[in-house]
Amino acid sequence: MELTEGLQELLRADCEKIGDEKICQVYQKCFRSTWETTLSMEEDGSTFVITGDIGAMWLRDSSMQVLPYFRAVSDETVERALRGLIRKQAELILTDAYANAFNKKGDFSCYSRDKTKMGAFIWERKYEVDSLAFPILLLAEYIAATGRQDIFTERVLAALKRILEVWETEQHHESSSYTFERDSELETETLQNQGRGTPVSYTGMTWSGFRPSDDACRYHYLLPANMLAVSALRRLCKLSVGKETACRAEKLAEEIAEGIYRYGIVRHPAYGEIFAYETDGMGHYNLMDDANVPSLLAAPWFGFCEKEDGIYRNTRRFVLSESNPYYYKGRAAEGVGSPHTPKGYVWHIAVAIRGLTAQSRKEQKEMLDMLVSTTAGTGYMHEGVDADEPQRYTRPWFAWANSMFCLLVKAYFHL
Repeated sequence: MELTEGLQELLRADCEKIGDEKICQVYQKCFRSTWETTLSMEEDGSTFVITGDIGAMWLRDSSMQVLPYFRAVSDETVERALRGLIRKQAELILTDAYANAFNKKGDFSCYSRDKTKMGAFIWERKYEVDSLAFPILLLAEYIAATGRQDIFTERVLAALKRILEVWETEQHHESSSYTFERDSELETETLQNQGRGTPVSYTGMTWSGFRPSDDACRYHYLLPANMLAVSALRRLCKLSVGKETACRAEKLAEEIAEGIYRYGIVRHPAYGEIFAYETDGMGHYNLMDDANVPSLLAAPWFGFCEKEDGIYRNTRRFVLSESNPYYYKGRAAEGVGSPHTPKGYVWHIAVAIRGLTAQSRKEQKEMLDMLVSTTAGTGYMHEGVDADEPQRYTRPWFAWANSMFCLLVKAYFHL
């Protein structure tokens, strides 16, 4: 789809304010990416957004990809596209709230023939808490930007109730019917224990099968995902969703938050009290951070805590150090990578998040410059780049990363 007049005008105004030619060139390409290459407005009023080089729609990715366009919501076509995405996400959640990605045509096309409850529209059924949290945040952003209450259709309200139902069920995973197994040599592609995952005990947090990288959790109370859920629930209970739904959301937010602070904090010998990445509620912890959002690094960005929070600051120092097994530093870049990509590869999303959660403009500018200098001449963000040789990268067409760059530019230049 071509940019609307409203988006073109916004882009021109932004570049005039930015003033930096190199940053503007990358910003223009990244801003255009989602709209021109991944978004389609359907005849039924819905909007389908593929992730980029994979022709399927992730609930998480699609939510993040469209965030830069909220500033042009007065443009009728932009508003219609955002509204259509919210309604599409609601339909997909009601189709299967445990699926993380969906195909467009309902033709049973999928990533793999997995041992789980598949369906015509399901591309992949890796259950991830954040897949249900991001649509809530997208809805809240839409309401804040437009004030339109007619977005609360019967189907949207039903999808919100379904999210609460799943999160409440997964506080007690032993009673859940969800299982997932994949025939793969990679342990990260399947769940142990006949598809039920490693054991957990009750904490108040809600269980997640997989991380936002689509890799299996080591321990299934994924702290960043639960933090995101708390942020989403706190926003949900303030929306016009009915007293019952609002009260359920508020109660669930309190229970998950209590679980995070009771079971998710570890005293590190070098950094003091920090948030673990994962725990099982039985004394086991995974101390790391992953580049994908939600991450521990991103906690203030999505509203779980303040940048000045003491435990967060300790955690941030840990994440941005070699104590984090997925922090890499090379000649061209440094930052958080992921077990999902090769060792030594820094993710552009994580660099953008570091900038968005920085306490100084100096650090923000350093992250901007790093991103601009590591596109390998393409002018686009990538998934991971080799910290020494950024011309080596994964995923040349990854719209979520492009949108994150745009959000950092917006924050730095006060657009």
